[in-house]
Amino acid sequence: MKSNSPYSRMIEDDQLAWDRVRLTVVIPAYNESRTVETLLRRVREVPLWLEVIVVDDGSTDGTRELLLELEDTLIDRLIFHEQNRGKGAALRTGFAHATGDVVVVQDADMEYDPHEFQLLLRPILLGKADAVYGSRFLGGPHRVLFFWHSVGNRLLTLLSNMFTDLNLTDMETCYKMIRRELLQELPLSANRFGIEPELTARLAQAGARIYELPISYDGRSYAEGKKIGWRDGVSALRCIVQYNVLGPKAPSWVPPKVALWDTEERRSSLSVNREVVKSEEF
Repeated sequence: MKSNSPYSRMIEDDQLAWDRVRLTVVIPAYNESRTVETLLRRVREVPLWLEVIVVDDGSTDGTRELLLELEDTLIDRLIFHEQNRGKGAALRTGFAHATGDVVVVQDADMEYDPHEFQLLLRPILLGKADAVYGSRFLGGPHRVLFFWHSVGNRLLTLLSNMFTDLNLTDMETCYKMIRRELLQELPLSANRFGIEPELTARLAQAGARIYELPISYDGRSYAEGKKIGWRDGVSALRCIVQYNVLGPKAPSWVPPKVALWDTEERRSSLSVNREVVKSEEF
């Protein structure tokens, strides 16, 4: 007997281009020596055609040396910032070097589960979305942690929605998956955590089709290495206003009639005939 849950419908759908789409995973890392290797191994378990880009943002705790050891096995492209410039700067560097069809952000800690990439990728493969957000507030399993953090996230999302006229539940989520052609047209400039409201503002300006899906979330405490604080929340307020009202706007986005992964060249290429499991872990 087949289940009617969204997860079961995803598993049953075997007509999508899972083996023809390349997903670039951009991982910004700053002093994550305790978790980055485990995270990278978990990313590599995902049964998709992956390009893994890691941008070390001036780490001083041994992360850089560890990443160099992992470069040939777990990392496709390793980029170093000589000084810490912030998450936004690291992401912009990674985005500029991405060559996949779709790009997703993955933090170097263990708060987000990369096995949910397939869940997020499905609306894009169906041709329904240009960007997909993984929401921590739509009912997925999550570790119980900071009340005021969740309040702050919801307030920032509300303010962002007022400017963008979107109805997101989690603007600040790490899991933003975006078609590369669209992403690389966005005029991004944020250096720190302001990249989250900026990405959302630019996608709204471009008229991108955005989906939001529930994800699991295993948040960590400050003792476990969490870095974002109340000052970043205050900065995000300024960024929401700045990127929605001031500065360059993103050009209008018109999806190509045929996605790269559905072109005849991609369909016939032996280089992409890869063994891809249809996410039976879900």
